[in-house]
Amino acid sequence: MGRTAAAGLCLAVNAALLTSCSAIGGTDAQDAADSSSAGSAEGKGGKPNIVHVQTDDLSENLVRYMPHVRQMQRDGATFSHFFVTDSLCCPSRSTGLTGQYPHNTGVFTNNGNDGGYGAFMKKGNEKKCFAPALQDAGYRTGFMGKYLNGYQPADENGTSKPYVPKGWDEWDVAGNGYPEFDYDLNENGHVKHYGHEPEDYLTDVLSKKAASFVDSSSGAKKPFMLQINPFAPHSPSTPAPRDKDAYPSVKAPRTTAYDKAATPAPEWQKDLKPLTAQEKRQIDRKFAKRVRSVQAVDKMIGDLQEQLKKKGLADETYVVFGSDNGFHMGEHRLRPGKQTAYDTDINVPLTVTGPAVPSGEKIPEMAENTDLNPTFLDMAAVKPPSSVDGSSLLDLLRGGREEDWRESVLVEHHNAKSRKGDPDAAPSKNHGDPPSYEALRTADSLYVEYAGGDREFYSMTSDPEQLRNRISSLPDERRDELHDTLGDLKSCQGSESCRKASRVDE
Repeated sequence: MGRTAAAGLCLAVNAALLTSCSAIGGTDAQDAADSSSAGSAEGKGGKPNIVHVQTDDLSENLVRYMPHVRQMQRDGATFSHFFVTDSLCCPSRSTGLTGQYPHNTGVFTNNGNDGGYGAFMKKGNEKKCFAPALQDAGYRTGFMGKYLNGYQPADENGTSKPYVPKGWDEWDVAGNGYPEFDYDLNENGHVKHYGHEPEDYLTDVLSKKAASFVDSSSGAKKPFMLQINPFAPHSPSTPAPRDKDAYPSVKAPRTTAYDKAATPAPEWQKDLKPLTAQEKRQIDRKFAKRVRSVQAVDKMIGDLQEQLKKKGLADETYVVFGSDNGFHMGEHRLRPGKQTAYDTDINVPLTVTGPAVPSGEKIPEMAENTDLNPTFLDMAAVKPPSSVDGSSLLDLLRGGREEDWRESVLVEHHNAKSRKGDPDAAPSKNHGDPPSYEALRTADSLYVEYAGGDREFYSMTSDPEQLRNRISSLPDERRDELHDTLGDLKSCQGSESCRKASRVDE
């Protein structure tokens, strides 16, 4: 019997037998007791609470500087193959809220007719979000921080009432919160301005509001779902004043792909020059600011966990940590940014603690942010609608395995027609800005089709840094299989359709 199966067996036994589980797969008696207690608490008829912390532009290489998140990895389960449908803010966030791919949300960019908050609303996506269904199931729901690109706490002329979407009992959302100071917050339909004092630091404000929401939900004796979206570490990556001098000597990681071009490089990268000494120093400074800016996020997580423990809610609360997309910093000779199909940008952290989630578990299945919506609904014992393209991760989180799980994930990226007001627009020609593309990521490969006909293929087994483009040596049969699977995923609708489409050999 493997470790996961054995741990699952331990969760099911009576507490009196827990000592016999201590020798199985390195899981000690206390871990089993904690998991058993959590599972039984949920099984008494109560519904678990859900907290989702979704950061902005956080890549895997920042987790090592977040001690509370690292503790979450020891206490819970982490997906090693978790991807986003687009390495760009608004399309990715739209997917997380609705459980649908960009080709079904209609949100492909951060602004314009095919992106941003405007496109999200025009396509009727708000009614697809998980919040109304959770409310109907008896949950108090809260949303804090960043919503979608283009959303503002109130219109510029102040002529209309600040908008709060349906489904949210608590709404504390900013528009331009990237600087962390001098911003407006829509607090349940009333706009409040925050200035430049240390206590105005946005991540700390969100932390206090989160604590208040947990208090009020506990007092109401209702389960809650709290979505907290800090703007960190998105540029300008402003740290809390207390963290401005933290990690004085930290530098950006020098991975194998740092300042090295893929061979042969796709057309859009062929003119990229090697990083200059000045650019490397700038990348190091930017990375250090990113590290400092996530310290407040990590503290917020730790404070929230401590509050849940004091209130006796820790064992019945799922805490989910992730990011809307990753971020490259010199890899593939790309100046700091995102939007590519490389793992630096699409493979992001997802760690979960909570009822019946085994400690220290690494989950290898291919997962994507299409799965967030149905997972949250499943946690609340609400059946996800057939219209979601993703699947619930709850069984996987509890140590189970699914025979017909997906074999690949889809990434869809459209090059924006308009860059006006887009905080993620590439600043220069030498920055590296991919054209529109669709990509297929399997457990052992990355296949990309660009608008105009350019192609890339990387073997993750022999080339995990994605530097040797082997598209020219890929057998025709294999290329056709990948192309056909990509085509099927680009048009899939609904969980059953998209899971079937993900199979490369069908």
